[in-house]
Amino acid sequence: MPYFLAVDAGGTKTEFALADDKRELLRVRTGAIQRQRVNDQVARQNLTEAFYQLETVTGVEMRSVTRCCVGTSGETVPLIANWMHEAFSRRVGGELLLLGDVEIALDACFHGGRGILVLAGTGSNVAGRASTGEIITAGGWGPALADQGSGHFIGKEALRRGFLAIDQDDPDRRTNLLAKAIHHWKLPSLAALIEFANSNPAPDFSTFAPLVVIAAAEGDTVAKDVLSAGGLDLAYLTGLVIKRIRKLESAANGSFAPPAVAVAGSILSKVAPVRDVLAESLRLTYPDIHILETPADPIAGALWRARRGM
Repeated sequence: MPYFLAVDAGGTKTEFALADDKRELLRVRTGAIQRQRVNDQVARQNLTEAFYQLETVTGVEMRSVTRCCVGTSGETVPLIANWMHEAFSRRVGGELLLLGDVEIALDACFHGGRGILVLAGTGSNVAGRASTGEIITAGGWGPALADQGSGHFIGKEALRRGFLAIDQDDPDRRTNLLAKAIHHWKLPSLAALIEFANSNPAPDFSTFAPLVVIAAAEGDTVAKDVLSAGGLDLAYLTGLVIKRIRKLESAANGSFAPPAVAVAGSILSKVAPVRDVLAESLRLTYPDIHILETPADPIAGALWRARRGM
C-alpha cells in the first residue's frame, strides 16, 4: 500500500500528516524545522520527534513513504532548500516535493485550479493561479523586506507606531503598547526597549503580535490602526495578483471575473480585524468577489499534492 507524508513547515510550528491513498492515518505537530527560524540542532530534534510519533502510532516506517510534500516559506533559499532535501532524504523514502507554503494552501482550497490564497501567519504571502495554470505571487520577500500583515509586521509596526505616538503627543493617540512590550520582553525601561528593538540580530517581533491584538480588542486606537494597516496591505497585494491574472487571461477571454479568494495562516485565521479589513477593501474594488469563509488547511493541500505528484 502506498503511503504519503504531508508537511506544513511554518515559522513557529510544523504540522505532519501521514496518509494512505484513501484516508489520513495521523497528524502530529512539533516545533519549527524552518532553518531561518531555528538552528540545525533544534530543527533536527523537532523532525526526529515528529517521525518517532508517526512511526510509533501508525506502525508505518518513514522509509516506506511513496512521496512526501513539504510546504515552507523560503523554499528557494539555499539554506532552507538544501537542509530540507538532506534531512528528509536521510529519513523518508520516495520522492520529495518542496513547495512554497502559500502554494500548498492554494491547493488545499482549489486543487490545482484557479484561485487566490492570502497567507498571513508569522510571515505573509499572496499567490494566485490563473486559468492558464500559471502561479502569480506578491509579497513574501521576508521579514526585513515585506511580510505585510503578518505577525512579524504587527509586532514591529506596533512598536513603530507606539514611538510615533510619543512624538505626536496627541491625547487621542495615547497607547499602552510600549508598556505591554516592556512587560512582554521583561525589560527594565523604555530606553531598554529602544536598545532591544534595534539589536542585531533583530528580536522576534511576531511574539508581540498577540498582545497587539489584545490591545486592539481593549480599544487601543494605535493597535487598531496597526491591524487595519495589515489588512489594507494584504488587500493591496491581492489586488496586484488579480490585475496580473487578468492580464494573463485577457488574451484567451474578453470578460473577466476575479478568482475566488481564500485565506490561511494564524493571523488571517484568528484575527478578525485584519481579515475583515482585507475583505472590505477587496469588495470596494471587486463587489462580487467570492471570499471563502473557512480558512485553508495547508496540510490538506500538501497531502493532495503528495498523492498526486507534480
